Amino acid sequence: MPSAVSNSVHKGGCACGQVRFEARGEPYRVGVCHCLTCRKVHGAPFNFYVVFPRDAVSVAGEVTMFASSAHGRRYSCKSCGAPVYSHYDEPDELDLYPGSFDEPGLFQPSYELWTSRREPWLPEFATVVRRYTESRPMWRRTESD
Repeated sequence: MPSAVSNSVHKGGCACGQVRFEARGEPYRVGVCHCLTCRKVHGAPFNFYVVFPRDAVSVAGEVTMFASSAHGRRYSCKSCGAPVYSHYDEPDELDLYPGSFDEPGLFQPSYELWTSRREPWLPEFATVVRRYTESRPMWRRTESD
């Protein structure tokens, strides 16, 4: 992770600008998920996400919530429908989407989930050090644990 991330504030938001967020400091982890739910919610072959401490993120604007599973909640802009953030079992974590940040190139994935559903044409991500056929077998705050 670049050192510039650790003491900085990075801003982003939805497609129409009605929802804005700020993320402060360094994320816990950065991943890619190929599960069917992520693929369908994002309308893409995978979901690229960055996990921050919940208290390091502030969100302004109206969002709608979708309970994508018994454990997952996904929030989108009420106006344009763009995904903004999500959270799962860990109440002190929040997932943001790197494509929603104003500045590109801030984060690189270190792990992949649900590689059993990975598109065969998709090239390997050079920065990924762990690949899981399905979900992570054991929860850890970071991938370096």
